[in-house]
Amino acid sequence: MNRAMLVAAIATTLSVNSMADHHLPGEGVEVTPVQSAIAEESFQTIIINKALEKLGYDVQSIKEVDYSAGYTAIANGDATFMAVNWYPLHNSMYEATGGDDAFYREGTYINGAAQGYLIDKKTADQYGITNINDFQDPKIAALFDTDGDGKANLTGCQAGWGCEGVIEHQLDAFELRDNINHNQGQYAAIISDTIARYRNGEPIFYYTWTPYWVSGILSPGKDVVWLEVPFSANPNGTDTALPNGKNYGFDINQERILANKAFAENNPAAAKLFAVAKLSINDVSAENMLIANGEDSPEQIEAHADNWIKANQALFDSWIKQAMEAAR
Repeated sequence: MNRAMLVAAIATTLSVNSMADHHLPGEGVEVTPVQSAIAEESFQTIIINKALEKLGYDVQSIKEVDYSAGYTAIANGDATFMAVNWYPLHNSMYEATGGDDAFYREGTYINGAAQGYLIDKKTADQYGITNINDFQDPKIAALFDTDGDGKANLTGCQAGWGCEGVIEHQLDAFELRDNINHNQGQYAAIISDTIARYRNGEPIFYYTWTPYWVSGILSPGKDVVWLEVPFSANPNGTDTALPNGKNYGFDINQERILANKAFAENNPAAAKLFAVAKLSINDVSAENMLIANGEDSPEQIEAHADNWIKANQALFDSWIKQAMEAAR
């Protein structure tokens, strides 16, 4: 081999090795994310999508489905992951669609998600209302009657979300069926009506959760107060009392990333990403407030995700580094 041919061969070898060194673990692998139709869940899904793209995965458009359909799709391999597995609220859906045999679920993406019942502070202070059990008094219940039947109207949980099952269970356990109507519908619409009533000076009684924009408009402790429950009564059978003795009837939830188990086993980089990614609940609430203030187009929500990544670049890059190392 002459010198020119030898140099060419070495250059080719170095080029191939260089390409191998820069090979991304997700190249050639398609990923389909799913989430509910709640626009406020897009932010956390998009951030994971962008991390997967950094790893080379071919990320498809987010499919919006009901939670139960999302679990089924992931279990069957028709979808890859969701970033909004509520734990333990969704445990029954998780188990019903295959549980640990079908899903990969490691790490905690968002921690400290609270849920419960609230009323306006003005009415709470005036009548000394601190516990949902106070609604056993028909006169208290009637304060929150919006349709003239004498019962309190609770702005409740949208069907299919999981929280509706807890509310229905508690109405029976606390013997409040005769005093409270659980109003269900498209949540964004019914909570907007509730906020309008508050601004008109009317008493309000509603269910909500964090992270979500509602508590940015109706501030707990200032505008509204959380109601305790008389005892733990949860379909999951869990004790919902907090370490400080307060009991708001719902577990403090985590949002976890849930993936198809076979996909996770075949894609250690993605699996590691799902396990190590973490978002501050305060960052999610702040982004949700941007949506509530009108920045609600898909392009604007994607910009929120891009801005979060830029502001937290070192953290985001650490996810990618750990994921790349897991693939080696």
